[in-house]
Amino acid sequence: MPDELPSPEEIEAACTPAGGWKPAQLAAWGVPWPPPKGWKDELVERWEAARQNGAPLPLPSPPPADFAQETLDFG
Repeated sequence: MPDELPSPEEIEAACTPAGGWKPAQLAAWGVPWPPPKGWKDELVERWEAARQNGAPLPLPSPPPADFAQETLDFG
């Protein structure tokens, strides 16, 4: 679990020129590899919720047990 969630701007700034995110960067944010569908939206929602009410950061949702995703090389 990361100490600090990235802001939407930090998420976009970490995007590689090829349009993806490196596995190490995602791991630092607590996102598994391969990243599940909707990972960016979930990080942004958690960041916004933490800023609105000062509540503890919610835990990330685990991917479904039958989750499978094609591995894409984003450089």
